[in-house]
Amino acid sequence: MKRIITIIMAMAFMVAAVSASAAEIKIGVLSDLSGPTSAVGQPYAEGIKACAQYLNDNGGINGKQVKLLQVDYAYNVQQALAAYKRFKSQGMVALQGWGTADTEALTKFVARDKMPTWSASYSAHLTDPKVAPYNFFVAADYTTQMRAGLKYLKENWKEARAPKLAFIYPDHPYGLSPIKGGKEYAAEIGFEIVGEENVSLKAMDATTQLLALQKKAPDFCWIGGTTPSTSVILKDAKKLSMTTTFLINLWGNDESLIDLAGEAAKGQVGLQAAAVYNDDVPGAALIRERTGGQAVMSHYLRGFASTLVMAEAIKIADAAGNLNGKGIKEAAETLRDFDPMGLTPAISYFADDHRPNMSVNIYTIEGGKLVKTASPTLERKAEWLGH
Repeated sequence: MKRIITIIMAMAFMVAAVSASAAEIKIGVLSDLSGPTSAVGQPYAEGIKACAQYLNDNGGINGKQVKLLQVDYAYNVQQALAAYKRFKSQGMVALQGWGTADTEALTKFVARDKMPTWSASYSAHLTDPKVAPYNFFVAADYTTQMRAGLKYLKENWKEARAPKLAFIYPDHPYGLSPIKGGKEYAAEIGFEIVGEENVSLKAMDATTQLLALQKKAPDFCWIGGTTPSTSVILKDAKKLSMTTTFLINLWGNDESLIDLAGEAAKGQVGLQAAAVYNDDVPGAALIRERTGGQAVMSHYLRGFASTLVMAEAIKIADAAGNLNGKGIKEAAETLRDFDPMGLTPAISYFADDHRPNMSVNIYTIEGGKLVKTASPTLERKAEWLGH
């Protein structure tokens, strides 16, 4: 009799365990909390965690709680691959990825495993389902962002001559990603390209590269780094008395740049693909409420938005009885002008085109804060898909 009772209790425990497991939706999260992009990786990861908590506080996804499986991979591709394998063994149904090098290294694995992946790498080729069928993100791709920024600069150029343009970026998959398409578009709309230089994400000095560019007198210069390297470039340019206006990508343009670069950041043009903390949109208001008014960076808001969009796809797939990789991917591809509480421009994915939108927000740094100046939108041209 005692043995029968023991067996019944064991079976009851197993049923309870399965039920608990079935009531959870496990999301893998690759974060750079200690590596070369941790300055922006930490707030982005905090945004993901905050959104998961928000979802769970409001009933989860169709009543199922979201469980995050997070690893600090320190921007190391091999560590990212190892974490991905571990997440799979733990029952992950979707992944929140991070950087370009690791996202690209994982692309073939997530396609093989049918693992929907929302990353913070906005490389254009990840938007082509023929190349990356299970990859998604919520910002316009890097090349689209640069094109939109250049369009804005050109439309506001007042002189009769062609504006001179140069590029500064790290010699890294992330930095290289938009350069070819950006150059082609710049030439197409009438910029004169006068030079380019490499500045590492870990740079402590950019004087040599800036002296080379200074001789070519660019009116505008693209910066494709993160906030630490961008602040070095801006401060060194100010020391050299350069009059160039810098167009800064979204990982180099945030609230911390105001402190890091000081006066050198004033008046520069920066890109954003999501709202900032004090913007008048419902998502920012929600985050202000949940953070008790303690300001968080724009990357936090984008991490929150990425998780919100992923959750919407999971919700649709789960409601249809298809809570699996293929079901989540196909559900995402049904999203049309989905509004993540105004945190990003509206999101649409298609089976043959994973570009979420063609819009970027432009902010300038004035009076010690980010001031929104424009939101250019480009045409969804087929020939730009993946480039």
